[in-house]
Amino acid sequence: MIRTALKPRWLGLLALVVLVVIAFTRLGLWQLDVSKDQGAKKALAEAQARPAAPLSQVVRPHAPFEGVMSNRRVEVTGAYDPSGQFLVPGRLLEGRTGYWVVTPLDETATRARVAVVRGFVIRPSDAPAAPTTTVTVTGTLAPGESPSDAAVPAGQLGSIDLAVLVNRWPQDLYNAFVLAGAERPDLGAGTALQRIPPPQPESQLNWRNFAYALQWWVFAAFAVYMWWRMVRDDHRSGIRPAPHDNDHPIDQGETAR
Repeated sequence: MIRTALKPRWLGLLALVVLVVIAFTRLGLWQLDVSKDQGAKKALAEAQARPAAPLSQVVRPHAPFEGVMSNRRVEVTGAYDPSGQFLVPGRLLEGRTGYWVVTPLDETATRARVAVVRGFVIRPSDAPAAPTTTVTVTGTLAPGESPSDAAVPAGQLGSIDLAVLVNRWPQDLYNAFVLAGAERPDLGAGTALQRIPPPQPESQLNWRNFAYALQWWVFAAFAVYMWWRMVRDDHRSGIRPAPHDNDHPIDQGETAR
């Protein structure tokens, strides 16, 4: 069968099939990426569509952070402590590298402390000190980050590592931080602070686009199957025995003569 497959016409058709398979495979991968992207956007939209809940109703100080809390819209009222503010370097926003400005907020109701990412700045000198006036922050909830061993200047931390902050801040600490989307009043107005959009949640498949991806891959497999079947049929036709005269029964009339 290999000799049959090496015939020029089947080799030419094979080249076409390979191009089709490559194209269909890429289309399937594209649909898979679209499926993940659309699923993540849908999950984020659903999380952001929920009304902001008081922080203390979503999680308690020192309580474990659960996955369902990620990107949950929360609201917390209290006063910033400018003395606890620090910067996190190496952060990206809209293609630019800069710093997160993180300020502790002491909640009025519970007196517990939560780390608030107030915004993004390009240079450390752009980070404004937070006023101590009462403010209501609305934003999204996120878990603490992994430890960082990066060497950073004074006033900076390599990550929002809550295990480090709990030893620096004496108050009860929320086991989460808040990405500020808005402040009332807006204490960042007129400064270089730029709000940070909530992160994309973990990839979740959009099943319709995933089905499209599978469809393209099925088409690719079918093209290979059809080529193999045509080659097989050609091979079988070449080895089928030709009919001979002695294969026919002798006519009885001829025997009598």
